[in-house]
Amino acid sequence: MTEQSDNNQKMRDYWRKNVRLVIILLAIWWIVSYGAGIFWAGSLDEYTIPGTGFKLGFWFAQQGSIYVFVGLIFGYAWRMNKLDKEYDVHED
Repeated sequence: MTEQSDNNQKMRDYWRKNVRLVIILLAIWWIVSYGAGIFWAGSLDEYTIPGTGFKLGFWFAQQGSIYVFVGLIFGYAWRMNKLDKEYDVHED
């Protein structure tokens, strides 16, 4: 009974960390996509990307949020691989 209880607690901890990671990544995605691309675009447009002349708010709305999103996908995969190995639920 104790082993089953320990295993259940271990899986609850695993999923808690998984959900926490997803919430953090979604918050970053929201800040970059909506914050930088929409809400603060006017303020960010005061700056330009060196060598291109593009305003920073426009760049985030058109390109930057996509780059950040792809980075978040790779970051999630990397972190989940570490978490899977830590809790011994990884694929071989």
